[in-house]
Amino acid sequence: MISAHALSSSAAGLSDTKVNLTDRLQVSNDQLSVLTKARDQLNANLTKMSNEVTRLQSELKKKKTCPAGWRMFRGSCYILSTTTGSWDNARADCRSRGGDLVVINDDDEQKFVLTFSEKSPWIGLKEETEGSWKWVDGTPLSSELKKYWGQGQPDNAGGGEACAQIWENYKTWNDNKCDDSFLWICEKAPEC
Repeated sequence: MISAHALSSSAAGLSDTKVNLTDRLQVSNDQLSVLTKARDQLNANLTKMSNEVTRLQSELKKKKTCPAGWRMFRGSCYILSTTTGSWDNARADCRSRGGDLVVINDDDEQKFVLTFSEKSPWIGLKEETEGSWKWVDGTPLSSELKKYWGQGQPDNAGGGEACAQIWENYKTWNDNKCDDSFLWICEKAPEC
């Protein structure tokens, strides 16, 4: 028969094993908890990144571009005509392309448009009444942009000069007879 001492010793050994296993179980549970939190954080990050990829793919599909031959600048497309014509013919051509003659809104756009200024092209500025200039979008010529008129311009030389062009030699604006024939610059919104 097993002695009481052996049973007591065996019980103590089992108790130590139980404590050891309990400690190891606690360590494993703690590690599992840390790993579970890490997994949950990774899943949250994955979901966030997947949503961002979806959003960027959608934006890419909406990316707007200019048609062949047109140049993009700050969200608009520009082209210099290859033929000459009156200011009204120029405007009709731009409209048939889905745009209008260029409207210059600020210094940066003026600098950009000057890159098209060969052959003194028409721009979308016209005199409504003597001394009152308006852009084709209906906005009046702002005082900030009047500095782009060439020296002594607009001068209505010889009478009937009511349409604006960029003087190729001076990189400034000039008023001219609307029936004269020049190249022109069209501007339009980009396409999807």
